[in-house]
Amino acid sequence: MQLSLLFEYWLITISALFVIVNPLTTAFAFLSLMSRASDETREAVARRSTLIATGIFVTFALLGGLIFKLFGITLEAFRIAGGLILFGIAMGMIRKGQDEGEEVAGDDPRGNGRLAQDVSVIPLAIPFISGPGSIATVMILTSQAPTGWHLILVFVAIGLTTGACYLAMVYSRYLVRLLGDIGKEIVTRLFGIILAVLAVQFVINGVLDIYSGL
Repeated sequence: MQLSLLFEYWLITISALFVIVNPLTTAFAFLSLMSRASDETREAVARRSTLIATGIFVTFALLGGLIFKLFGITLEAFRIAGGLILFGIAMGMIRKGQDEGEEVAGDDPRGNGRLAQDVSVIPLAIPFISGPGSIATVMILTSQAPTGWHLILVFVAIGLTTGACYLAMVYSRYLVRLLGDIGKEIVTRLFGIILAVLAVQFVINGVLDIYSGL
């Protein structure tokens, strides 16, 4: 009976995280942002963003409620801020067909350094992988875990989800080769539009949550 309950909680946990993080969406965003980078740079950025996102998930799983309470931060404010950041990035993708991080890569012959720092943290680790919704999901799952075994399952789900994001980003290079230069430009601008819509939706959800709480 206990094993069946653990398995049920495991299914709920892994499905909730996979649906809200959506590694495939992360891979397409990664493809748009890193279409001109070398394979080595893409692998390094994917690895760094995955590690950062995993660290964020673990931190908020253990200390999320305390952190928000300590700094007086609400999830609604976090969601609105993430939406505004995403919207600025989306406008850059739509106007120029590339992220600012790729311009930095053009100045760096090794294709790393500031690129890995700029793109791996924002927007890949935050908010694509560890966004407001996924962070809230992790916090809810850990708060509802009745035993230590349930809590372990949450951390296992975090590792599997971020690992899936890493693999999706690394192997997105095959899509880069398949699309070609014109295809990359089309995908970049297309996902820039989609990203802008997601950003606006983040802000709307945050505002609606604040209004419903009044």
